[in-house]
Amino acid sequence: MGNVRKVELVNLVIFVFGSYIDYKYLEIEEELIKNFGEIDYISETLDFDKFTYYYTNEMGQKIQGKLVSFKRLIHPGSLVNIKLITNKIEKMCFVDGKRKINFDPGFIHHSQFVLASTKHWANRIYISNGIYAEITLMYIDGKFIPFEHTYPNYKDEKYLEELTKIRNMYLKKRKEYYNK
Repeated sequence: MGNVRKVELVNLVIFVFGSYIDYKYLEIEEELIKNFGEIDYISETLDFDKFTYYYTNEMGQKIQGKLVSFKRLIHPGSLVNIKLITNKIEKMCFVDGKRKINFDPGFIHHSQFVLASTKHWANRIYISNGIYAEITLMYIDGKFIPFEHTYPNYKDEKYLEELTKIRNMYLKKRKEYYNK
C-alpha cells in the first residue's frame, strides 16, 4: 500500500481568447486579479484562428489569445472552482447571449500542463461539479510533448515556447516556496 503524500502546488495558467483580444483583455484583467491574485506573466498575443473556426460564429473573426500566469501557487484540486469562476466571468462578458471572450483555465506542474473543461471526452477525467480535467501536455526530456488528443494550438511552437517560459517561472516559485 502506498502512503498518501502531500500534493505539490501548481501554477495557475488561463488561456484568454476572443477577437480583439488586446482590447478585451484590458477589460477583464482586473476581474482576473480580483479572483486569482497577482499576474506574473502575460504571453505575447497568439493566433488562434488558424487552428479552428469553431468559435467564429459566436465570437467573431481574428480570434487571438494570451496565456496568463498567476504569481500565487495553487492546489491542483482548486481547478474545479477556478473553472466555475471563469465560466461566470465569461457570462459577464456576453453580448446578445453570445460569448465574446473565452477562458480556458489550467495549471502547469513540472511534469505536465493540465486543462479544465465542462465537456466530457474519452481523455478527460471527471473531477467534480460538472468539471473534467485533461493532461494536455507532458514535460519529458526537456520539452512539452503533446498527445494525439491535444488541441492543435497547444501543439504549436509559439504556444509551447510561452508555456515553457511559464514552466520555468513556476520552477523558481516552487523552489522558493518549498525552501522557506
